[in-house]
Amino acid sequence: MPIALAQGVNLHVVPTEKYKTVRILVRFNTRLNKETITKRTLLSSLLETNSLNYPSQVKLSEKLAELYGASFGINVNKKGNLHWLNVSMNLVNDQYLESGQVLAGAVDFIKEILFYPNIIDGKFEAETFQREKENLRAYYESISEDKQVYSSLALQNLYFSRSEDQKIPSFGTIEDLEKETTESIANYYKQMIQEDQVDIFVLGDVDETTVATLFKALPFEDRGAGVADIFYAQSSRNVIEERSQQEPLAQSKLNLGYHTDVYYGDENYFALQIFNGVFGGFPHSKLFMNVREKENLAYYASSSVDTFRGFLSVQTGIDGKNRNQVLHLIATELENIRQGNVTDLEIHQTKAMLKNQYLLSLDNAGAVLENKYLTDLIPHLLLEDEEWIRRMEAVTLADIQRVAKRIQLQAIFFLEGEMSNA
Repeated sequence: MPIALAQGVNLHVVPTEKYKTVRILVRFNTRLNKETITKRTLLSSLLETNSLNYPSQVKLSEKLAELYGASFGINVNKKGNLHWLNVSMNLVNDQYLESGQVLAGAVDFIKEILFYPNIIDGKFEAETFQREKENLRAYYESISEDKQVYSSLALQNLYFSRSEDQKIPSFGTIEDLEKETTESIANYYKQMIQEDQVDIFVLGDVDETTVATLFKALPFEDRGAGVADIFYAQSSRNVIEERSQQEPLAQSKLNLGYHTDVYYGDENYFALQIFNGVFGGFPHSKLFMNVREKENLAYYASSSVDTFRGFLSVQTGIDGKNRNQVLHLIATELENIRQGNVTDLEIHQTKAMLKNQYLLSLDNAGAVLENKYLTDLIPHLLLEDEEWIRRMEAVTLADIQRVAKRIQLQAIFFLEGEMSNA
């Protein structure tokens, strides 16, 4: 059971002897909102760079070195309707040290970072602010150079065009960045620290009482309880949204977005996972084997699912002149699955891959914490490991067909490489 440090602030201790290190995750959670996404991204960089009492990266690094080389990072992410600012640390367990004070030191470090940012007279320190703002601007500008990422983001912008919050990346936009000042981000920091729901996870061979005593020293105040529904639902439409763009590239990108109407924990969840594996999720999938290998019409072809937004995407790299042929082949492979043209071997391989992925995740500290977060957030969807595997392996061809028939194409983004048609 979570330990309440304040209203809306919960500590989750996950004791395990599996690791020699201790992993800490402090997650600030709020509803996804276009107006704050870029603020949170810039704020994460500022908090990660220095603090009031460690005013340079060198000073911050020296403090981490004192904690026997503990790793530390802050990032942002989104899932469904939620936006997260994550503070993470990985440190050696006190049991392996004579001093036995690393965990206490790590909590003090987190307190310094979160409650003593480099804010003076209501403004972030100007030199740090300008440097981190410029770094973030450079990152935004670099996205256009990675055409695979750029096309994936462009497809999501098109697919989620009805939602200002959903259509922009988890890290914000350059347009919103330009508006921010030392004062506006300082003001947002105060809002986040006072209003966000906070979940703190500690994973490792630790004593729950000791951990709780340490984290109770963090000066969190009560805030409104409850978080937004994590699931974002978007109704399907009969009209397919299409957008094309030309650039001087050797390789074109053709990305497709589908409405699945299947969400994490649904009765069709496992059938969708198997469908995706057969369709384009693995190297033995129909898109990879037929579009890429057999027909030689793609440099890459794959699919992925987002079960918190009911969204499936297909990503391909192709010669621009083959656009219509590739579109036809993708539609054909989807129809083949709908009609039941799936071999026992394809299903068996997909189940084996999914089982292996799941079992590997049980040994990954980050994956364990993410699973713990979800099961505490939506406990009625909790499955024991054996039950997860049983339900996945129980999926039949008829189940896969049923899911395939629900999937509807909604958006097509085509980045046409002009050189590929030369």
